[in-house]
Amino acid sequence: MNDIFIKNGKIIDGTGAPWFYGDILIKDGKIVEISKCIEATAHKTIDAEGKFVTPGFIDAHSHSDFPLFINPKAESKIRMGVTTEVIGQCGASAAPRSTDQRDFFGYNLKNLGLSFSSFAEYLTALEENKIAVNVIPLVGHGNIRRVVVGEDNCDPTNEQLMEMQFVLAKSLEEGAHGMSTGLIYPPGCYSKIEELIALGHTLSQYNALYATHMRNEKDKLLDSINEAIEIGREADIPIHISHYKVCNAENWGLVNEGFNIIEAAREEGIDVTLDQYPYIASSTSLKTLIPQWAHDGGVGSLRMRVEDPETRAKIKQQMSTPKTGINRYDCVMVSNCNQEHNEKYEGLNLVEIGEQMGKDPVDACLDLLLDDDFNTSMVRFSMCEEDVEQVMKHPLVMIGSDGSCMATTGILSTGKPHPRAYGTFARVLGQYSLQKQIMPIETAVFKMTGLPASRFKLMDRGLLKKGFYADITIFDPDSIIDQATYTDPHQYAAGIEAVIVNGQLVIDSGTQIDVFPGKILRRK
Repeated sequence: MNDIFIKNGKIIDGTGAPWFYGDILIKDGKIVEISKCIEATAHKTIDAEGKFVTPGFIDAHSHSDFPLFINPKAESKIRMGVTTEVIGQCGASAAPRSTDQRDFFGYNLKNLGLSFSSFAEYLTALEENKIAVNVIPLVGHGNIRRVVVGEDNCDPTNEQLMEMQFVLAKSLEEGAHGMSTGLIYPPGCYSKIEELIALGHTLSQYNALYATHMRNEKDKLLDSINEAIEIGREADIPIHISHYKVCNAENWGLVNEGFNIIEAAREEGIDVTLDQYPYIASSTSLKTLIPQWAHDGGVGSLRMRVEDPETRAKIKQQMSTPKTGINRYDCVMVSNCNQEHNEKYEGLNLVEIGEQMGKDPVDACLDLLLDDDFNTSMVRFSMCEEDVEQVMKHPLVMIGSDGSCMATTGILSTGKPHPRAYGTFARVLGQYSLQKQIMPIETAVFKMTGLPASRFKLMDRGLLKKGFYADITIFDPDSIIDQATYTDPHQYAAGIEAVIVNGQLVIDSGTQIDVFPGKILRRK
C-alpha cells in the first residue's frame, strides 16, 4: 500500500509550466506516480480539490543554523510551506568555530548546551537533534577568518591564507555546498578581493558556490556587484548575490542598473544568480550602524572604543553624517533586546527611544548597545516597493526569507523580529502573484522550488516528478497570505493546508505534527 495519495489537485510542478489537474502517489519517501485519475489506496489520502499542489518551498537564504537546535520543528518556516532551508549565510555559519566563541548574531555554544568545533561535528549534532526541514549548509567566510586570523582588521599572511583555504576545503569535504561572505560584518568586511579570489580558487576545485552579502547595498551597489563578478571571473566559480536590494531613497532604482551589469556578466559566461525577500525593510544587528573600523579586534575592543569619550565622539560624528552613517534614525526600529529591562524598547524607533532616554538617537543607540552587550537587533525601513517588485520579476531571482525559524511560543517568540521569518513565501504567492499579479503563480512557485533546486544542485528535489523526493506543499489560493506584521510579527502564514517532507506529513489540514523527517543535504 502507498503511504500518501494526493488527489484532485491543481499541480504546479516547479518547472514554471502551467498547472494541470492530477493525482500524486507517495511511497517510501518518494513520488512513485503523477497522473490524472489514479486508482489507488494509501495509508493517508488527501483530497486537494481547489488547492494548488507544489514542490516544497526552498528557502534560498536562511539563518536557522542555531535556532534549529532551539526549536527543531522550524514552525514559522514549515507553516509557510518551506521544506528546505539554505543556512550558513552572510559569512556566518555555526561552524567552524572555537567553543568559547560568540558569533556575530550573539549565539554561544555554552548558552545552548552544545559542543562542536568543525563543520562535520556541527552537521552531525544537527542531524542527531532531529529536525522537521531539510538543510543545505554553506560555510561562513567569517567563521573561517575568525578561526585562522581572528577579529583584527588586517590582511592574512601567506601562511594564514593557506590555512584558510585548508579549513574551507575541509568544510566542503564535510558537506558544505559552498562559502558565504558577509562583507559588511566584521571580520569579513576587513577582507580584500585578493583574499576572496584565493578562497574562490578553493571553491572552484570542489565545484562549489560563492554566496555573498555584498560589501555595499547603498550608493556603492554597482561597485559591489562588480566585485562579486570579478571574484567569479577570476576564480571561475558560480556567484549568488544575497537579498538583492538597494537602500536609501537617493539610491532607489539602482537595482535596474545592477541587473544590466549582471546580465552582461552572464553573456560573458559568468554564472550569477540572486535571491530576494519581499519587504521594504531589512534586518540585522543594531551594531552594524557603528563604523566598521570600530569593530577591529572584536566585541571587547568595540566596547572600549564606545566607552572612551574621545573615540565615542568620533564614532558618533560618523554615525550622524548621512554619507558615513544614516540619515533617518526614525526608520530604525529596535526588534530584539538582550536584557529584559530593555524589552520596553522593542518595536520603537531610535528617535522614540532617544526621547524616552532623554538623549539624541545616536547616543541612545550606543548606550543601548553597551547595556545589551551588543546583542540588539534592528529592523530598518530603507527600500521602496517599486524596487521590490522589479527585483522579484527578474528571471534570475529566487526567493529567500533572510530569516531564521521562529515560533509563537517559547524562546523563539520573543521580541519583534522581521515578519519575513513568518511570511515571505505566503506573501509572494498571495500578495504579489495572486493579488497584484506581478507574475504568474507558476513563475512564483518556480522561484521557490525548481530555480533554487537547480542553483544548489539538488538533482532529485524541487520538482514534482516521478522518482523525486516527496517534499510537497499544498495551499489554498483563496486564503494564502502572510499575517505577520512589523508590530505583531509572531503570526503564522494562512492558507497552507499540508506540508510533506521526505514523504512524511508534517502539516495536516493546517496543523503541524510533531515529526522530524528533515535531512542534512550534504554536498556530494
